[in-house]
Amino acid sequence: MKQLFIALTLLALSGSAVAQSDPITTAKRASQMLEAAADSLSEAESASDRVGALTETVRAYEEGLSALREGLRRASIQERSIALVFEAKRDRLARLLGILQTIGTSPAPLLMMHPTGAIGTARSGMILSEVTPALQSEALVLRGQLEEIRDIRSLQQSAAIQLTKSLAEVQTARADLSRAIADRVELPRSFTSDSDKMRALIESSDTLQGFASGLTDLNPSDLNNPADFEAAKGNLRLPAAGTLLHGFNETDASGINRPGLVLATRAQSLVTTPWPATLRYSGPLLDYGNVVILEPSKGYLLILAGLGQTFGEVGEVLDQGAPVGLMGGLTPNPDAFLMTATKGGGGNQQESLYIELRQGDEPVDPATWFATNKE
Repeated sequence: MKQLFIALTLLALSGSAVAQSDPITTAKRASQMLEAAADSLSEAESASDRVGALTETVRAYEEGLSALREGLRRASIQERSIALVFEAKRDRLARLLGILQTIGTSPAPLLMMHPTGAIGTARSGMILSEVTPALQSEALVLRGQLEEIRDIRSLQQSAAIQLTKSLAEVQTARADLSRAIADRVELPRSFTSDSDKMRALIESSDTLQGFASGLTDLNPSDLNNPADFEAAKGNLRLPAAGTLLHGFNETDASGINRPGLVLATRAQSLVTTPWPATLRYSGPLLDYGNVVILEPSKGYLLILAGLGQTFGEVGEVLDQGAPVGLMGGLTPNPDAFLMTATKGGGGNQQESLYIELRQGDEPVDPATWFATNKE
């Protein structure tokens, strides 16, 4: 998985460098990440841990596509900025060039004469000697900007080709991941689920809080002391790539406030466990859509709601970073991807992942546990 390591290294470097690098460099870095992800997809077929390899491959594709979107967005902004500069300078430059052309067509003897005499002629010569280099300098700047626009348009054309390939490949990687999870050898279990009791609990619960409390009673935890989990507070990776939409107890557009975070994600985004955990529940629940409930440590439950597809069986013990599902929605086609990117928008973050963390019977603010993105 050497190529995948390179891709993730590029990502780590790009995190601090994106703000300083030009759009074309950002997009080229993203292109390298996507090429490395494509290589890792081929290697995953023979990996001893196909689920782990495919999980990293899907994540690398998602991060590469996100970086490419950012590069295209910034390139489009830069192209518009250059066009505005051209528009602002066009009339002034046209007048100056017209004057120089008029001077160039005048007979040579007339150029040596000035109505005010020799002093006026000398002054005119000095002015021309200053204007000409300035125009040449400005012409060089404009030529550089024209070349930059040419490079940006070339980038957009090559990005369209790569997008078609990469969007298809990431879908293949997601499908392969689903099959690999279905085919894998059974994971270690903390307990075996009693389907009848689980069904009864679902039918008797009318709130998420009631269901979560019932889970604790249904299968008492045998996990170790939660000190290790608590030591990771503030440094947990978000379960999916996205942008924070609503914070803890914030009221949303429909006037509802929930004791958790709402994360805006892209369609089909991979959802993973941020800490080693026991899978306590996986499936549809109340009006939350597909829900995954994880127990990262004794006394804590992490609720992830709004997924399109869930992985795993209740009772399984999952490693940190293990896939637990995919968000819903349809992956945009390359044209839609390019359109949203070049218009400067955030780009198809139309899915919502609800994240709630409970300590005992009380919800706590997940933002204090996760490194969140509030852009």
